[in-house]
Amino acid sequence: MARRPSSPPPASSEHRGEGGFTLIELVIVMLLVAALAVFALPRLIDTAMWRLRAFGDDAVSQLQAMQRLALAQRRPITATITASGISIAYSGGTSLAQLDCPSEASPCIAEGGSRSVVFNSGNQGRSLVAGGASITMTVAYGSYSQAYRIENESGLVYPLP
Repeated sequence: MARRPSSPPPASSEHRGEGGFTLIELVIVMLLVAALAVFALPRLIDTAMWRLRAFGDDAVSQLQAMQRLALAQRRPITATITASGISIAYSGGTSLAQLDCPSEASPCIAEGGSRSVVFNSGNQGRSLVAGGASITMTVAYGSYSQAYRIENESGLVYPLP
């Protein structure tokens, strides 16, 4: 059985229009996707959880930084934890930092009342928690909840499992 030589397809105008999408169609699709990403996705995805997690991480880093600052400057620094955030000041009253709960998730600290931690208490390098025991700070709102422990004496701040 002999094979026939294949001939190239005839050049006709039928094959010219099968190239795909035009540039205008691609630009319109990209604009629609961008509009959805800007306006619709933030409403569909709950960003409060991410803001609360960022608040908790920021609170831990601020408290650790203030402990180092108190030791470096040999001055006591007091962190006061309330339901709506954390305020940090020198023991004389001069404010150093204010860390407020995210606006859409306030109050975000589950424990009520005001509690305080003094870093470098009495210039002895110790951290004293009001009440003399470790305290738990729970950042919670809606379905999100993460607890952090602040240890008495050492001032160690860490997330609880």
